[in-house]
Amino acid sequence: MGSLADPGELDSVAPPPSFDDFQRQTSLMTSCTLLWKELSDHFTSLEQDIIKKSEALKAKIQTLDSETKASLEVLEKRENSMNVSLSISLQKVLENKQAAILALNEGAEQPEVDDSTGLYLKLKSFCVKMDSRSFWRFLIVKKKDLDSLRVEIPKALGDCVDPPRFVLESISEVFPEDKRPNPTLDLGWACVLMLESLIPVMMDPVLGNERKLVTPSVKDKANEISEIWKRSLDERGGIENVKTPDVHTFLQHLVTFGIVKDEDFDLYRKLVVGSAWRKQMPKLAVSLGLGDKMPEMIEELISRGQQVDAVHFTYEVGLADRFPPVPLLKAYLKDAKKAATAILEDPNNSGRAAHLAAKKEQSAIRSVLKCIEEYKLEAEFPPENLKKQLEQSEKPKNEKKRPAAVPANKRTRASNVGPMPPAKAGRSTNAYVSSFPVAPAFVRSPSHTQYPAAVPAYAAPPAIYGNRSPPYPYSPEAAPYPGTPVNYSPGTPVNYSPYGGYGNGMAPAYQQVYYR
Repeated sequence: MGSLADPGELDSVAPPPSFDDFQRQTSLMTSCTLLWKELSDHFTSLEQDIIKKSEALKAKIQTLDSETKASLEVLEKRENSMNVSLSISLQKVLENKQAAILALNEGAEQPEVDDSTGLYLKLKSFCVKMDSRSFWRFLIVKKKDLDSLRVEIPKALGDCVDPPRFVLESISEVFPEDKRPNPTLDLGWACVLMLESLIPVMMDPVLGNERKLVTPSVKDKANEISEIWKRSLDERGGIENVKTPDVHTFLQHLVTFGIVKDEDFDLYRKLVVGSAWRKQMPKLAVSLGLGDKMPEMIEELISRGQQVDAVHFTYEVGLADRFPPVPLLKAYLKDAKKAATAILEDPNNSGRAAHLAAKKEQSAIRSVLKCIEEYKLEAEFPPENLKKQLEQSEKPKNEKKRPAAVPANKRTRASNVGPMPPAKAGRSTNAYVSSFPVAPAFVRSPSHTQYPAAVPAYAAPPAIYGNRSPPYPYSPEAAPYPGTPVNYSPGTPVNYSPYGGYGNGMAPAYQQVYYR
C-alpha cells in the first residue's frame, strides 16, 4: 500500500494553467506562424525579383554586346570602304574633269533635242562644263518633258565634277530666296526635280544610301541655305502663308543633304500638315524622322476635314487598322456635300452657285475614287454608285455645252441668194446701227410686191461711208443698194450656187449680210 501524501506537499504543487493561458499561447503561436510565412513569402518574392532583374540585365548586356559588335562591324566596313569609295569617286572626278576640258577645248556642237537620247546629251553638255545657269534656263522651259527629265537628269548629273555644288548653284536663283525681278512663274517643280535627282548621284558606290558623298564645304553651304529659308518665314507671313512649292523644296533640300535637325521637328510637322495634299508629303514626313508623330498628324488632318490626305498618311506608315480608310472616305464625301449645300445657300454666289457646288462634289468624288483604286478598297467600298453619281452630275454640263440646232429659215442672206454661212463672217465695223426696235428678218427682193402694211416700215437716216462704195447694209433699215427697188416682201430665198454666187456662178457685188 502506498503511503498517503503529506498535506504540506499538496499545498506546494502549482495549479493547472487556465483556459485563458491556453488561448494566449495559441494566439502567440498563430502570430509567429503567420509572421514566419509572411517573411518567407517576402524573401521568396525578393529572390524571384532579383532573378528576373538579373536575367533582364543579362539580356540587355547581350543586346548591347550584339549592337556594339554590329556597330563596330559597320564602322569597320565604312572604314574599309572609305578608301575604295574615295578611289572610285576620285577616278570619276578625274574622268569628268578631263571630259570637261576636252569639251571646252573642242567646242563640241550642241546636240539636237528630239528624243530622250538628245535630251540626255544636251543635259550632259551643261553638266560636263558645270554650266549651272544654262542648265537651269534649259530645264525651266522643258516642263512638258517632265517624265523624260526624271530619267535623264540623274544620269547627266553623274557627269558633273561636283554634283551637289552644281545643283545648289542651279536652283540658287529661286531658292532659298527668289531673286528674279518679276517672279510670276512658279519654279518649285524644277527645284524639287533637281534635288530628287541628286539623291542617287550622291550615294556611296560601296555603301549606297547609308553614306552621302558630299564635301563638308557643300554640306555647310546647304545648312546655311536652310537657315536662311527658316529666317525668311516671317517675311513670307509665317508658316500658314508660305507657298506649298516653297515648303516642298525646303523639306526635299533637308532630306537630300541629310541635314535634318531634332530641334526643328515641330517646324517640320507644321509644314508637312500645312501642305499635306502634296503627293510626296507622306514619304517626306517619314524621311524627316516624323514617323513617331504620324498618329497625331493624322488626327489633325481628320479634324481639318482632310480625310483623303489622312488616308495617304495612314497607308504610308501602316496605321490602317488604327485609322480605317473607308469611314474616313465616307466622312469626306459627307463633308463635301455639306459644303456644296452651303455654297448653294450663299446669296453672294447666286449666279454661279450651282456650278461651284457641282464642281465641289465632283472633285470630292474623283478624289475618293482615286483613293479606292490606289489602295484596292473595292471590296469594302464599291465604287459603282460613286461613278454613277459622278456621271449624273456631269451630264447636265455636257448637255449645256452641246450647241443648239438653228433652223435654216432663221438665217438668210441680205440678197436673193438663200441660206447664209456662219453669222460671224458678216460683221461690219462701219455699218449704221439703228436706235429703233429691231425689225423682223426679211430678205430684200426686187421682184416682189410691197410688204404688207400691217408691219411698219423703218426708215434709216443716211449713212456716210466715205470712199467705200457701195455701202455695206447691216439691218433692214439701212440704205438700199443703188438701183434696187425699196419694196420688201416676205418670201422664200432663191436657191444659189454652192460656190457662194448667183445661179450663173458670179459672186454678188457687195458684202453679204446676215439677219436673224
